[in-house]
Amino acid sequence: MQVKLSPYNLPDIALLDAEQYRFMIWQPQFEAIVLGQSNKIETAIELEEVYTDKIPVMKRPSGGQTVLLSPKTLVVSAIVVQEKLDKPHQWFKVFNQKIIQALKKVGVNDVSTKGISDLAIGVKKILGSSIYRKGNKILYHAVLNIAESPRKIGRYLSHPSKEPDYRAGRSHEQFVTSLFEAGHIFELHELQLHMEKEFEKGIHS
Repeated sequence: MQVKLSPYNLPDIALLDAEQYRFMIWQPQFEAIVLGQSNKIETAIELEEVYTDKIPVMKRPSGGQTVLLSPKTLVVSAIVVQEKLDKPHQWFKVFNQKIIQALKKVGVNDVSTKGISDLAIGVKKILGSSIYRKGNKILYHAVLNIAESPRKIGRYLSHPSKEPDYRAGRSHEQFVTSLFEAGHIFELHELQLHMEKEFEKGIHS
């Protein structure tokens, strides 16, 4: 039994070629597992389940932990190109705040920042994000859980080697929730529209 690790080839990889600020907000069309740069396939995923269900596995250039993408998630990516770049945690604040503002527009008012770069409802994670820096570019990459089952996430992903303090050793099923599971029902295209408006304001708004 061998699970193949493929190069990252999802739509937002094109942002790395940008020469100015750009963003992309997109809904995956299929399930895929994406490892963070430091993750190893042998320890990051449940190999037997991933092999059985034929889930493609990729590795992105940015850090952070392994994630499951699916049509029930929303991926938010942005690239900043500047001669002088702030430290990564400043960009987490900038972009996560844009997502929080967009969520408020669809009635989600109970989201807060947890850990280094997560967004959560209460103590349950709804968004994880990571950053990749190369020269004068910073790529921000986040996955927002709209309606994906925490049980499915736990089926495919192993417990991460690193975790934020607020996770406190909880399993994926105990730690993760979705916006729909938390009682927030809305049209996805409406949220995408509000996010695009927030990101169109640029990085100094």
